[in-house]
Amino acid sequence: MAAGGTAAAAAAAAAAAAAAAVAAAAGGTGAAPGALLREPMYNWQATKTTVKERFAFMFNNEVLSDVHFLVGKGVQTQRIPAHKFVLAVGSAVFDAMFNGGMATTSSEIELPDVEPAAFLALLKFLYSDEVQIGPETVMTTLYTAKKYAVPALEAHCVEFLKKNLRADNAFLLLTQARLFDEPQLASLCLENIDKNAVDAINAEGFTDIDLDTLIAVLERDTLGIRESRLFSAIVRWAEAECQRRQLPVTSENKRQALGKVLSLIRFPVMTIEEFAAGPAQSGILTDRETVNLFLYFTVNPKPRVEYIDRPRCCLRGKECSINRFQQAESRWGYSGTSDRIRFTVNRRVFVVGFGLYGSIHGPTDYQVNIQILHTESNTILGQNDTGFSCDGSANTFRVMFKDPIEILPNVNYTASATLKGPDSHYGTKGLRKVIQESQTTGFKTCFTFCYAAGNNNGTSVEDGQIPEIIFYT
Repeated sequence: MAAGGTAAAAAAAAAAAAAAAVAAAAGGTGAAPGALLREPMYNWQATKTTVKERFAFMFNNEVLSDVHFLVGKGVQTQRIPAHKFVLAVGSAVFDAMFNGGMATTSSEIELPDVEPAAFLALLKFLYSDEVQIGPETVMTTLYTAKKYAVPALEAHCVEFLKKNLRADNAFLLLTQARLFDEPQLASLCLENIDKNAVDAINAEGFTDIDLDTLIAVLERDTLGIRESRLFSAIVRWAEAECQRRQLPVTSENKRQALGKVLSLIRFPVMTIEEFAAGPAQSGILTDRETVNLFLYFTVNPKPRVEYIDRPRCCLRGKECSINRFQQAESRWGYSGTSDRIRFTVNRRVFVVGFGLYGSIHGPTDYQVNIQILHTESNTILGQNDTGFSCDGSANTFRVMFKDPIEILPNVNYTASATLKGPDSHYGTKGLRKVIQESQTTGFKTCFTFCYAAGNNNGTSVEDGQIPEIIFYT
């Protein structure tokens, strides 16, 4: 009975391809299941004192075997003896194969999509509970355990992969984890890529991943890498994808291969120098996209661009924000002086932007310079010359830094915003302390605000601008 279709064969091939990367991580070749046993049949039972020993003796043994499997393809095919009862007891798939309504009557079953070493590892486990997997066989064994519904062996394979997960094989293992529907392993791979993004994208296996896996990674806010490097990496991936599709490696074909991926690159958080040196000269962006992004970097009010402006490096968890005012009023004027407020936080966070009030006169564009300073040294830790559009409501409007700014616990910082534009709304009934509690972890993040001495355009704890701080914990 032939087993497996095109999808199964593709999965098996992918598993085999991943084995080399895992082997490199783990070192060595690992143990392979034993060779075919041909011990004397007479009274062998007397030498085995337990049920486990007796069943283990029958593994890969012609003694009492009632079925044979032709495993693998071509010259690599192996003929492996087995016992229907043992297999049916250990696997619902084998039980259906031998005992169900459509049970096979054949004494030889072909398994061209299964690797012989992986199938022997499966049988070894079913006969004796022994786990014989190594770096070169773990992926194909995982595939085989999935195919024959042996979750206990699956778990051993996943645990082995976790122990050997490294930056240089994280993308390859992520592809396999998604293919074999192993969400826990996939999550660990993603966390590893977050923390070691530069090493992971420079690894040989990066350009071999599928499009959906690439999208899943680029959608994350938590990648610890500059956006310019990420762009260079997806260009390399696009070149490899063109070759896989047997297409000329042209700018047009690379853009077509990338598809949705291109929209996930956060061009607005690059510096103008990074954009000019890379994306602007790549030929992948259209002339209109390139001009719009250059305008975004250099003029105010900024044109609308269809790219995310939220930085992602070093971020963990979900985006949070706190609003220090209980009410909004009008009007607040600007004459070139910065609105400033001091704050401390009780735990380490990464600030990614502010929420600012906009015009009381309807839809308007503002120019703004935002900064966070270390109060004691007056050192600028992060800033952005940018702009934002408002709709005339008393809502707050997001203004983001190019990179996250690390805020340490119980250290004084100053938030600053210098706006150019018409009179705006402002906040009143300010809170000295604002507490944000995580619904998932229960951790409380407490922001404490105090007056920033000097020229601050009138902003204070009680009223003024800079109502919101947007951050990650």
